Amino acid sequence: MIFFNRRRLIIWLFRAYLKKWKKTILSSFIIGLLAFFMLYVFLRIFQPIAPLTQKDVIGIIGAYGINDLPSEVTDKISYGLTSISGDGKPVPSAASSWSIKDNGKVYEFTLKPNIYFSDHSKFTSDSINYNFENVSVKKPANDKIIFKLKSSYSPFLITTSKPIFKKQLIGLGDYEVKSLDLNGEFVNSIELTPLKGGKNLAYQFYPTEQSLKIALTLGEINKTKDVYDLSFLNTNFKDFKNYEISQRVNYDKMVTLFYNTQDTTLSDKRLRAALSYALPNDFAQGKRTRTPYPDIFWASKENSLTYDKDLTHAKLLLTQSQSSGSAKLKLNIKSLPKYKNVAEQIKKSLSELEIQTDIEIVDSLPPTFQIFLGEFNVSKDPDQYVLWHSSQPDNITRYKNLRIDKLLEDGRQITNLSERIKIYSDFQKYFLDDPPASFLFFPYNYVVSRK
Repeated sequence: MIFFNRRRLIIWLFRAYLKKWKKTILSSFIIGLLAFFMLYVFLRIFQPIAPLTQKDVIGIIGAYGINDLPSEVTDKISYGLTSISGDGKPVPSAASSWSIKDNGKVYEFTLKPNIYFSDHSKFTSDSINYNFENVSVKKPANDKIIFKLKSSYSPFLITTSKPIFKKQLIGLGDYEVKSLDLNGEFVNSIELTPLKGGKNLAYQFYPTEQSLKIALTLGEINKTKDVYDLSFLNTNFKDFKNYEISQRVNYDKMVTLFYNTQDTTLSDKRLRAALSYALPNDFAQGKRTRTPYPDIFWASKENSLTYDKDLTHAKLLLTQSQSSGSAKLKLNIKSLPKYKNVAEQIKKSLSELEIQTDIEIVDSLPPTFQIFLGEFNVSKDPDQYVLWHSSQPDNITRYKNLRIDKLLEDGRQITNLSERIKIYSDFQKYFLDDPPASFLFFPYNYVVSRK
């Protein structure tokens, strides 16, 4: 009886509540329905043209500080007085023109008008804060800047392609820095916002390729251009249906077989030439090259100076070398881990000359070696003085050739392009006749993106 009385009471209270508030409830329901419909229409119409709520999260391998971020990042934020064309020539960027005086010691730039930093301040000569060693600077006008060098240096126009920044990475480019996460002096991540619409770009940095691959599979990043090897654990990224993969040639690095020219055996240039002629014509890991420059480069003689595989010629050179009268030739190759398969391929090729090759895996450039399989960063200018000149500490092959020294010295002092082309043509000709290294390939990198 008590149960039914309580139920009647609840029903009565509910009816009384509806009678009193039914208009408010009905109007609130209608307003909520309209608001939901309007929000739905708004998102359908405006979301495609307001993509700033989205972003690409890109993974990069390496440890970088604020002042040495990779060009993939800095080129988005700013640019230099010059930029570099596809074939390696300097072209105007923030500067509209320049003149070279005093035999290549003075560079005078005229700046483009109406250029602004991302903080809306005007770009003038006072904004340029390049810190070049042994270079004095004059700024006679807002649109003029003059650099006076201690000695002639023809790659200077490549040097001025370095992006220009004000403090806090404020630049002249299409993006500005939205956030920056540091771990001590190193950058963990940096996010960029486009100034004229488009997606945000967030870059995250990883110490190794393996850690980058893990981040990709866990969804921490949705894109990377830094994958050298598509294998992952016991599978391959090609087998993952939710990834898109494209291949590109990395012209910034050249995989090379460096010879210790002061080694008792490898001091003979005929033996080094024989090794070059015995190498494979192709490598699956990259685009083959036989000169120290990309074939798209203005100084390259790749098409006229080649070391195609020629075992007959290689055997002839080998019999003419100092090693011909000795016992079976044995060589040692120290290789970076990622080029182990390349080392095995080279070992197989050298066996055709009856040369026994031992392979040793090393984590970095060893202090001593007979042959080192590694890589070097390819300069944007044909000047390779620091790599091959006999006076340079970075000349790891300990190469000494007076003719090559002179060509390298002249190449970085003469500014006339046609004269430089002649110099570097001769450099490649005589350099490949007395090779301190065998140039192998520009490595393939893979762009891996989540769909």
